[in-house]
Amino acid sequence: QVELVESGGGLVQSGGSLRLSCAASGFTFKSFAMSWYRQAPGKERELVALITNTGGSTNYADSVKGRFTISRDNARNTVDLQMNSLKPEDTAVYYCRVIGIRYWGQGTQVTVSS
Repeated sequence: QVELVESGGGLVQSGGSLRLSCAASGFTFKSFAMSWYRQAPGKERELVALITNTGGSTNYADSVKGRFTISRDNARNTVDLQMNSLKPEDTAVYYCRVIGIRYWGQGTQVTVSS
């Protein structure tokens, strides 16, 4: 069965950096686009970044463009999110998701203090 395990979250000061990682199993990883979503308290879950199955194309929410970078390693079945210049409004639970498969992992909490 599909399993996604997110890690790397934590508490960081405004302007700092974090790198999130998602370990995937239970499906043919290299065949699927992957994404990162986030959900802040009291808000709907939103798409943050997306990467195609080969890693050849990426897309970002306007709010993170230029600060976040999504990448993947098809040999290790992992997808990462490098987050730089973090802002308090980036505080949320971050989830990775397989495009086309209905499954959510447990997420990882990111808290950015001002």
